[in-house]
Amino acid sequence: MQKLLSEIRNCEVCKAHLPLGPRPIIAAAENSRIVLVSQAPGRKAHAQNKAYDDPSGRKLREWLGVTEEQFYNPDNFAILPMGFCYPGRGKTGDMPPRPECAPLWHDLVWQNLKHVRLTLLIGKYAQDQYLGTTAKKNLTENVRNYTAFLPDYFPIPHPSPVNRFWTLKNLWFEEDIVPELRKRVSELL
Repeated sequence: MQKLLSEIRNCEVCKAHLPLGPRPIIAAAENSRIVLVSQAPGRKAHAQNKAYDDPSGRKLREWLGVTEEQFYNPDNFAILPMGFCYPGRGKTGDMPPRPECAPLWHDLVWQNLKHVRLTLLIGKYAQDQYLGTTAKKNLTENVRNYTAFLPDYFPIPHPSPVNRFWTLKNLWFEEDIVPELRKRVSELL
């Protein structure tokens, strides 16, 4: 696993398309129990070389009911973005993850994960990739019907402050689904 992570962290496949250059961010261990399949690191993560060390990460840890120490322990959580590098800024937020990363690296990472018990699909990009034809009509329906994807996947929205209107519009998520998510995470840690 360490050799693979080193290869990923040195990847420059999409170098020409990255405004800040390549800086792949991934965390995993052979013993990771929970995999967080997310979209791509933000600008702050790129600068600090650390995923989820921002308001999105605080919200995600709150939803999961875990401490920073638990979250950043790769035996607990693997962080497997759809794109490993910051893709740049778009009109309404960050650009989509680069399309090269997941096909190039995800299968190899999964081959090295031996003890996964839960995979969270965080946001639309991860859900589109992993749910495929089983996906519902949109992210809201994927999240609302999360039990349809268990035990393989647990879809949730991205915890970005940009999505705060989604969570305000869909109060059922934090009232009904977050407690179930915390329970499952707690049982695995």
